[in-house]
Amino acid sequence: QVQLVESGGGLVQAGGSLKLSCAASGSIFSIDAVDWYRQAPGKQRELVAQITSGGRTNYVDSVKGRFTISRDNAKNTVHLQMNSLKPEDTAVYYCYARIWITIAARGDYWGQGTQVTVSS
Repeated sequence: QVQLVESGGGLVQAGGSLKLSCAASGSIFSIDAVDWYRQAPGKQRELVAQITSGGRTNYVDSVKGRFTISRDNAKNTVHLQMNSLKPEDTAVYYCYARIWITIAARGDYWGQGTQVTVSS
């Protein structure tokens, strides 16, 4: 059974930093792109950052220059470094990955979510 476990959320003042982690475990053949989403109360889930298997990154405009996504393939872990945090970054953050468990079998997996709260 493959699972994604998130960590690193918490409470921080505006202008501060947090680093989120998403670790995949289980029977893994390979991992394609990994995404970070966030969802604030009453709002739609939003794609925040993405990193491909080759290391290419994409960000929503609102976090460009402040957030950095990275991956450590040897540890099957992705990180989201969040700097210069703003109150509007407050949300539950979820990681998502398409994971191949064999050469021909794959599934879509979500982390459990981690709360990020930025105080003004």
